[in-house]
Amino acid sequence: FQENGLDYEACLVAQCDALVDALTRQKAKLLTKVTKEREHKLKVVWDQINHCTLKLRQSTGLMEYCLEVIKENDPSGFLQISDALIKRVQVSQEQWVKGALEPKVSAEFDLTLDSEPLLQSIHQLDFIQMKCRVPVSVPPIPLLQLEKCCTRNNSVTLAWRMPPLSHNPVEGYILELDDGDGGQFREVYVGKETLCTIDGLHFNSTYNARVKAFNSSGVGPYSKTVILQTSDVAWFTFDPSSAHRDIVLSNDNQTATCNSYDDRVVLGTAAFSKGVHYWELHVDRYDNHPDPAFGIARINVVKDMMLGKDDKAWAMYVDNNRSWFMHCNSHTNRTEGGVSKGATVGVLLDLNKHNLTFYINGQQQGPPAFENMEGVFMPALSLNRNVQVTLHTGLEVP
Repeated sequence: FQENGLDYEACLVAQCDALVDALTRQKAKLLTKVTKEREHKLKVVWDQINHCTLKLRQSTGLMEYCLEVIKENDPSGFLQISDALIKRVQVSQEQWVKGALEPKVSAEFDLTLDSEPLLQSIHQLDFIQMKCRVPVSVPPIPLLQLEKCCTRNNSVTLAWRMPPLSHNPVEGYILELDDGDGGQFREVYVGKETLCTIDGLHFNSTYNARVKAFNSSGVGPYSKTVILQTSDVAWFTFDPSSAHRDIVLSNDNQTATCNSYDDRVVLGTAAFSKGVHYWELHVDRYDNHPDPAFGIARINVVKDMMLGKDDKAWAMYVDNNRSWFMHCNSHTNRTEGGVSKGATVGVLLDLNKHNLTFYINGQQQGPPAFENMEGVFMPALSLNRNVQVTLHTGLEVP
């Protein structure tokens, strides 16, 4: 009840805010109309003032001319111009018609706002359920859109929609997924969207998914179950967000080098907890016989020292002559055979057998490196500025 009450409060606030926003926008429009009407009236008044000012100047000039004519001492000269003068005075008089000085516009605004009906509606605003209880049924079964459902690496995307002509309101959806091994369903998404991508799943696994809708009356029935198969081969790159700041990535985050002479760690974007996974790293540059380390690590591995020196990484470090396996700074299984420019290092993580195996130029380097591997692992690499490697993924297991 508390959750429903909070949801209803949020909905009520949103609806009232929308009404306030609409009223604010309408107020702005009405104020614009008032401004335009005021500007129109001012223009008419100024035009009338300018017109009267001009006529006043003309009349003043005519009066001054008449006074000069009256001062004429020669009666014959006065008679010669009197007719023309009388006509000018008559024309000027006719131009000052009755009402010429009356205002052309009213000082009152001819705009009347009738807000009473809206005010009454606001006072009458209430919940419909309190006046007329209309029964609302739970939503019908959502339809999974199989043409829009897909998988990529260890991610799945699901899409759904409500059936046509469905009138029951929908407040949200609940998407459920099993564990990829036939186990129980669990909620992976609750919300209003009809498209959802779930990351971090197991590779080479079959997942069952279903969705249902809900509203204030309850939760509707489940959709049909859709079956999705994640990839058995992992495609990934180096992860710039998890790399040490001295690591430099290029080539769409597939090539790594380093700005420091000290060893620095970078992880891959994939996370493995089951299945068999294989990737290779091509040595593009190898100067002054450094010893890069290749392997796997936890997400919280230390990034500012060689891979395998802490308890969060399992690695093979190798120079130009030989290699060693290392975990918790323990060096084991020295094996002859090193790397140089152009070499390829392969990493095979078999979580079915729970072990890790390394290859150099297609040949297994020593025995399986580590046993009893359990948990979630990420591809990892440490190198310094004397080495550059390029990552190749999506490969078949050798």
